Amino acid sequence: MFQLLLAIIYLAFISLGLPDSLLGSAWPLMYREFSVPVSYAGGISMIIAAGTIVSSLQCDRLTKKLGTGKVTAISVLTTAAALFGFSISHSFAALCIWAIPYGLGAGCVDASLNNYVALHYASRHMSWLHCMWGVGASLGPYIMGFALSNGQSWNMGYRYIGILQILLTMILLISLPLWKRQGAAGADFGDNGAGGSSQKEALSLAQIIRIPGAKEVMITFFCYCAVEQTAGLWASSYLVLHGGLTSEAAAGFASLFYIGITAGRALGGFLTMKLNDTHMIRLGQGVILLGNVLLLLPLGGNAALLGLIMVGLGCAPIYPSIIHSTPEHFGADKSQAVIGVQMAAAYVGTCLMPPVFGLIANHISASLLPLYLLAILGMMVFMHEKLLKKAKQIG
Repeated sequence: MFQLLLAIIYLAFISLGLPDSLLGSAWPLMYREFSVPVSYAGGISMIIAAGTIVSSLQCDRLTKKLGTGKVTAISVLTTAAALFGFSISHSFAALCIWAIPYGLGAGCVDASLNNYVALHYASRHMSWLHCMWGVGASLGPYIMGFALSNGQSWNMGYRYIGILQILLTMILLISLPLWKRQGAAGADFGDNGAGGSSQKEALSLAQIIRIPGAKEVMITFFCYCAVEQTAGLWASSYLVLHGGLTSEAAAGFASLFYIGITAGRALGGFLTMKLNDTHMIRLGQGVILLGNVLLLLPLGGNAALLGLIMVGLGCAPIYPSIIHSTPEHFGADKSQAVIGVQMAAAYVGTCLMPPVFGLIANHISASLLPLYLLAILGMMVFMHEKLLKKAKQIG
């Protein structure tokens, strides 16, 4: 039963990634149909991100009340409804409305599942599960492309993903007894949210922030997602403006950044059998540093490309390792609350820092990307080491 539940969680992580890349793959058709500027995709992304932040902050309260299994099922169902809403939308305003449940569904399931896996499974599973997110994110554009290549509209691409989410919801509903049985089998806590832990009531945001190390882990997560999203968004522009590549070649090479993350997480699962979470995070930070040095040095397009791949590989272990180490640093009774605010801080970094670099690229130069990433990386390293010192003092 333990392994069956793990397989279901793997499916859930694939489903988390499926919708994430749909907007980008379909937007070239959507914005023309709606007669809006191409930049309006950013508005939809911001609404989704705002909903995700709100639901992440409420995840502790909902999980303690309903349990991880029910929260996951309800969240996936909410996301499915939003995807069907996208598939019947014929105006930009309708997309904005459906983006609200889209974000609310995504944030809570992400935080709740991450906490459950951190408490109940080994670190390698956390890496492989986030690798499954990459698989889902890669499948999303493929499904959209399948719809478009068969003479269907972008609406059908969203509908296909919505159907898959409905099927997953049914599987999650059927599996609800497994989540309760897992808790009763003597794991860290049951699916009632708190189980036998001393923390029965959900913590407020102010209470969570006052926990020693909470601010440090929030800033660490903020910085990590800022590095990942900024590199992913601006890689093509950097390779064209600084590496001398053509736009077509740069677009293809930039995708290797995400392939590096997915492959790195697959490999990272095996490395965690020898290295603990702290070692994995430091290893990832070191590889990001080397990648940025290659991007920075005037060694030509091939070196810049290698540097970009290394940044992706370095990003791979950091996210899952920070999540998995949360119960160790803060205790099982507080981990859900802390992971919720971590996820919220992550989405703030995702929303805020790539546009900030956009301003820098627009007014100064896109060639400053490696220095920008190095500055954020430096803050990430500083805050993570500070977190480790506080955790050691508490322990």
